[in-house]
Amino acid sequence: MSQVKHVAVLVGSLRKESINKKIALALAKLAPSSIKLEIVEIGDLPLYSEDIDVTPAPAQYTAFRNKIKAADAVLFVTPEYNRSVPAALKNALDVGSRPYGQSAWSGKPGAVVSASPGAIGGFGANHHLRQSLVFLNIPCMQQPEAYISNAGTIFEESGALTERTKGFLQSFIDAYADWVMLQTRTPK
Repeated sequence: MSQVKHVAVLVGSLRKESINKKIALALAKLAPSSIKLEIVEIGDLPLYSEDIDVTPAPAQYTAFRNKIKAADAVLFVTPEYNRSVPAALKNALDVGSRPYGQSAWSGKPGAVVSASPGAIGGFGANHHLRQSLVFLNIPCMQQPEAYISNAGTIFEESGALTERTKGFLQSFIDAYADWVMLQTRTPK
């Protein structure tokens, strides 16, 4: 039997009632038993500066890096701000990639879900983020892609996902779980 893989989930939106955070929580509930998703908070990370990243590093940097290092995989759920990722998410990527040569990201299988109230579902943010993931050596799941358009309409008044969205997210998280298991299996 395979060991459960722990997935660090980074949500690009810091808003209390963030649609992206609701999507991340929904994905955690839909995830198969082979993976366990845990949201890693990024809102308290000071803006990355080499001037403050000295021994000892800020406690927030150290705690964040340790959570990413402990994870088997990473999942990004993000809105699109000005055709790119929110500043807090970019900052988290930078914090996790330092000090140079000690990146917490390297080799962890990843995937991106982007959600936007607009018609193109955060396509720009999704692909801009993928550019950074290449440099950070995060192998990113190619299919299925996840662009959620009209994100303000994917939850019922009760807070439950619409059936159509639930079906899509279920197929996405199942494929991601398979991707994680494939990428993290140990050679015999």
